Amino acid sequence: MSIWQQFFKDPVIFFSFTGLAIVIGLCVFYAIYFYIKAKNA
Repeated sequence: MSIWQQFFKDPVIFFSFTGLAIVIGLCVFYAIYFYIKAKNA
């Protein structure tokens, strides 16, 4: 079975990686946000 098929068929894997992607995205956003705010201050 392909890893993509398993990713979309198993809800545990799908929601785990989706949640992880959201958290990492938020971390990157806030790191850039605070860097820009600190640079301009």
